[in-house]
Amino acid sequence: MPSDALCEGHRTHRTNIQAIPLKTTAYRRFTLDEAVGWVKHLCESKGCSPAVADSLAHATVAAQARGNQAVGFRHLADYLPGFSSGRINPRAEPRISRAGAMIFKSDAQGGIAQLGVDRCFDSLCHAAHANGMATLSQCNSFTSGELGDYTLRFAQAGLIALAVANGPALVAVPGARSKTYSTNPLSFAAPSADGVPLLFDQASSAAAFVNIAHAASTGSDIPEGWAVDQHGNGTRNAVAALAGALLPFGGHRGANLMLMVEVLAAGLTGAKWSLDASDFNQGNQTPGCGLLILLLAPAFFSEGFEQRLASQMTRLTRMGVHRPGWERQHSTVTAQNEGISLPVDLLEQLSRL
Repeated sequence: MPSDALCEGHRTHRTNIQAIPLKTTAYRRFTLDEAVGWVKHLCESKGCSPAVADSLAHATVAAQARGNQAVGFRHLADYLPGFSSGRINPRAEPRISRAGAMIFKSDAQGGIAQLGVDRCFDSLCHAAHANGMATLSQCNSFTSGELGDYTLRFAQAGLIALAVANGPALVAVPGARSKTYSTNPLSFAAPSADGVPLLFDQASSAAAFVNIAHAASTGSDIPEGWAVDQHGNGTRNAVAALAGALLPFGGHRGANLMLMVEVLAAGLTGAKWSLDASDFNQGNQTPGCGLLILLLAPAFFSEGFEQRLASQMTRLTRMGVHRPGWERQHSTVTAQNEGISLPVDLLEQLSRL
């Protein structure tokens, strides 16, 4: 990448996560229900409707319980200022419509992405089980949050799920003179007869933006190959990376995957292209992000899918293959039994945002 690669059209991104240092030694323990109630109360105090507060609270606590802290409570540091600034409509009610028996469309009306999925969830499951497949196409939302939350819930309902999403441009791909795509995450989940769905949720970039932002907040270095600074030079300094751009994994191959996600999540849904999306942590305009979820009912394709998948995953695990989703399931069970512990200073700073 040339040294002036990010000089044209580059925007410096900062995040409120940087204001949340996690250096406390004091923690507060919640049951999952208590944690949901705490987040709901906080969101409603910022002007959220009960529906928005409930949807975001359940998604936040579920991510935290799975051990995905970057999109758990720490991510509230992006949502709460978004409500007060106008980047997120705190009382938006998604406008839901259908195109045939299997396609559901949601205009999030500048609100959170989670509520549109919640509003369509039961209908999507019914349509997929009745017809073999179903799709949710959503536009005009804030960033998607934890994609794996959506796909896991559908897998727990017996469906194979693939979700893709876009957001504001954060990534510079090989040959580009400025940032072109968001981290453009994708998630896949499938039900298994052993009760532990196969699940992965990953950015198409070398690292998720929230991970680099957290590194910046703690003064930690990032690995080589994650990002470049504002001059297009590789950097291990997380703060410099926030002023520069993230990189795709796998070079051109990762860039191709990003483009595929962009076409599905923005082009097909009618959402803003990443190049046109407003910053998710600055200004007063919604980024207008897109989300596409594809659902398949295995019974329409072959018999015994869940049993076959469980058997195959057991065989692969014995061969030393990592099973995506296993650790998340273990963390969730532990959280259900023992609750979750959160840094007191994080809770205090979230309350002050």
